[in-house]
Amino acid sequence: MTTERFGIGEWFGHPIESVTADFRKGLAADALGANESGRPCPFRNGHPRCPKAGGVCSLRSYRAHEESVELTDRRAIVCPSRFEQDDVLVKWLAEILDYGAAPKVAREAPFMRSTATGKWAGKVDMVVAHDGDGQLKWCGLEIQAVYFSGRGMQSEFTRLLENADDVPPFPDAVRRPDWRSSGAKRLMPQLQIKVPTLRRWGSKMAVAVDAPFFAAIGGPSQAPTQDLNDGDIIWLVPELQENAAGQLTLVRGHWEVLTLEESGQRLLAAATVPREEFESGLHARLQPT
Repeated sequence: MTTERFGIGEWFGHPIESVTADFRKGLAADALGANESGRPCPFRNGHPRCPKAGGVCSLRSYRAHEESVELTDRRAIVCPSRFEQDDVLVKWLAEILDYGAAPKVAREAPFMRSTATGKWAGKVDMVVAHDGDGQLKWCGLEIQAVYFSGRGMQSEFTRLLENADDVPPFPDAVRRPDWRSSGAKRLMPQLQIKVPTLRRWGSKMAVAVDAPFFAAIGGPSQAPTQDLNDGDIIWLVPELQENAAGQLTLVRGHWEVLTLEESGQRLLAAATVPREEFESGLHARLQPT
């Protein structure tokens, strides 16, 4: 019998299968708070401290067979900083927009101000710009990693602190990428707030998600357009690819242009189950008070 679960794929920038058990123990100790100064993020310029609690960059699917554990190629990026490797997104977007070879970048650009306090209340993750010939051209960029549902990683960190096997053990609990919540509850409200304003200003919004995330909201359109005049949002879909040295690198994948309305339909798409199915599941969950 084969069982499949998602577990740690990359940890503080290291593919978990490429490090020794002793090295994993060091990562686990730091994930549990042993290193107060933290570990550097290898994907962001300047390698600042890892911003992700626990240091997990991406998840990976594990399969448990009767006497072995197999790590599959199914991956999901769970940290936004993972998208920043080698400035792939910035260079890609600048090329699409014809911004030249040396685009400029602003991080967390203030976008909204509270009407109650006057303080900044919302930001754009990144702004990619071309500032030349006395004219400023720019495009917002939202980066959306996927959240996961299920038990937190604390128990997994504790177990890996003690594990001495060459192959990482099968995950201790059920965890899975929750693309629907990440899209409908997190990304969609951001787009609904920001895109109409950018549209009025004559600017575009770009959104970066990984390939599994994009597949979960419908994947490439049947007739994708790359005409910037055809929509409001430039969807960038990079992929994690293993290089000759066995390291994972972020590479360009699919891109297309969609309207805000088309994007919303994808992110919010869901069908109500029949009443009989709902009540059948309800009976199994009802508990006495």
